[in-house]
Amino acid sequence: MLFDVWAPSAADVEVRVDGRAHDMQRDPERGGWWVTDAPAADGSRYAFVLDGSDRPLPDPRSRRQPDGPDGLSAVVDHGSYVWQREWPGRPLPGAVLYELHVGTFTVEGTFDAAVERLPHLAELGITHIELMPVCPFPGTHGWGYEGVSLWAVHEPYGGPDGLKRFVDAAHTHGLGVVLDVVHNHLGPSGNYLPAFGPYFTDRHHTPWGDAVNLDAPGSDEVRAYLIGSALAWLRDYRLDGLRLDAVHALVDTRALHFLEELSTAVDALSAALGRPLFLIAESDLNDPRSTTPRVAGGLGLHAQWNDDFHHALHASVTGESFGYYEDFARAGVAGLAKVLGDVFFHDGTYSGFRGRTHGRPVDRTTTAAHRFLAYAQTHDQIGNRATGDRLAAAVTPGLLAAAGALVLTSPYTPMLFMGEEWGARTPWQFFTDHDDPELAAAITRGRRREFAAHGWDAEDIPDPQDPATRRRSCLDWAEPDREPHAALLAWYRKLIALRHAEPELTDPDLGAVRVDHGKQTLCLGRGRFRVAVNLSAEEAVVPLHGPCEVVAVWTPCPPPDAYGRLLLPGHSVAVATLVV
Repeated sequence: MLFDVWAPSAADVEVRVDGRAHDMQRDPERGGWWVTDAPAADGSRYAFVLDGSDRPLPDPRSRRQPDGPDGLSAVVDHGSYVWQREWPGRPLPGAVLYELHVGTFTVEGTFDAAVERLPHLAELGITHIELMPVCPFPGTHGWGYEGVSLWAVHEPYGGPDGLKRFVDAAHTHGLGVVLDVVHNHLGPSGNYLPAFGPYFTDRHHTPWGDAVNLDAPGSDEVRAYLIGSALAWLRDYRLDGLRLDAVHALVDTRALHFLEELSTAVDALSAALGRPLFLIAESDLNDPRSTTPRVAGGLGLHAQWNDDFHHALHASVTGESFGYYEDFARAGVAGLAKVLGDVFFHDGTYSGFRGRTHGRPVDRTTTAAHRFLAYAQTHDQIGNRATGDRLAAAVTPGLLAAAGALVLTSPYTPMLFMGEEWGARTPWQFFTDHDDPELAAAITRGRRREFAAHGWDAEDIPDPQDPATRRRSCLDWAEPDREPHAALLAWYRKLIALRHAEPELTDPDLGAVRVDHGKQTLCLGRGRFRVAVNLSAEEAVVPLHGPCEVVAVWTPCPPPDAYGRLLLPGHSVAVATLVV
């Protein structure tokens, strides 16, 4: 088979396949590339040796790392896997996403164990599972954002075939699968890319060090490396979409931005495969150009996370005001009302947290609401807290029900974080499994120092390297069968079913959204639907603006009066329809 590798500065390259060395030659048609033919089959182990080094290096485009990031690469014959069903794809409009971390979704922490829980997600009404990163990373357990080998699958999860079995099973249940990919940094442990070529540049710096090289000399091949990886996930593993981590850290000064080039390539693959594919960006820029179509001068991404929605909702139900919640807490329910109708809270307004104005308005007349994701909880917003405490640890079941209702009846694409649907009490904490003792100790010290600066005692911050930290973060699958979890799960199922059944709740027209609010109450209008929320502990009257009939309510209450005024108990929510 053909082996090739980009190593533009090397004077001599060989590939060792199953213990035998084979000299490689420069490819005359591709500058900086080395090629050779060598006997190999599915599972053959191999590595590259540059300039006579005594350290064989794994393939930057390795499809499998059986022994982890530092080990030999292995050949993967994607054509040998027998898929159990054809999959026409499932588009993003109308979707309900579910963010899932393979290593803590079950105690076993594998793809095969997660497959056993797919019926729960199908019954819940989820349409797409959003997997957190699955590229190889050091050790067995971790979040996955320190991955390397962007074409390979973490072996302890089940490797390439394990992911295929999971995707195949999800599709059998009618569930699409989205994968979180990290292009903004790699490693640091197990990252051998700098030995091969200029994958990074010191022209720009990120929180993780030198930036990925998107615009310096050699960046054509680096961009092709990242785009090739993205297309491989969608093609070889039959994924439906990708979530792009922290795209604001992808520094690119070229006229053709990397994200525009990526979205063009994905759209082309979608046309070739005949099924919908999409890209969802994580960005803190509040810039609608990310999701603006390329023909209109945008980057052409299909959707993006909206942290402003989360922050406004979280501040409203918890009252927290530290850090980036400061601006949202000051605005109160008015801020929540704004994000429900206008997408961003900071759309050119002053951000006290940043000390400057931030963001840009979304054109409500031309932008489809499904291009923005709404959520009450995510891995970041839970795991980056000192003790990884979920919303359920801070608020009443009624406020959890209200938060869920606003996510699931919003005009945006809703996303849940695993266990949220039953108000899971298990924390989701930051955990790592580095085998480098110095790096492991530095991570523990850094984590505790970060929160000590905010008044926490070091001993109260879970040690990321302690295996108990990961175990505490695993879902408790006994919870959904007992109260108060069972009632909340039934509430989520009812709301998701309502969203799927009623076109008005997936209407992407932002101009049709109506939001009214009081000091602690809010009424969201979606066509003939009214979602009334009372965030105070005392009962309150919520105007529904017309005669209505309640179709779902968290706490029983009298029906609305003839003028549409609903007396709603404290910490409660109701969904009503106008009576015509």
